[in-house]
Amino acid sequence: MLRPRIIASLLVQDNGLVKTTKFKDPRYLGDPMNAVRIFNEKEVDELAVFDISATINGKGPNFRLIEHMAE
Repeated sequence: MLRPRIIASLLVQDNGLVKTTKFKDPRYLGDPMNAVRIFNEKEVDELAVFDISATINGKGPNFRLIEHMAE
């Protein structure tokens, strides 16, 4: 039997991991790299990273942070 795939989503705002309710009232959770390490240990299949500060400020995503996460 096939096991379900686990896809975690991370919301990043100003290089910090946040939790939101309908993308409002962000609450800082910590360093996104710690979350990546934890999800790697748990063998998550995929990580979806959403840079919500880029959308708010009309900028592109922080590719440097994403590259660092992928290492």
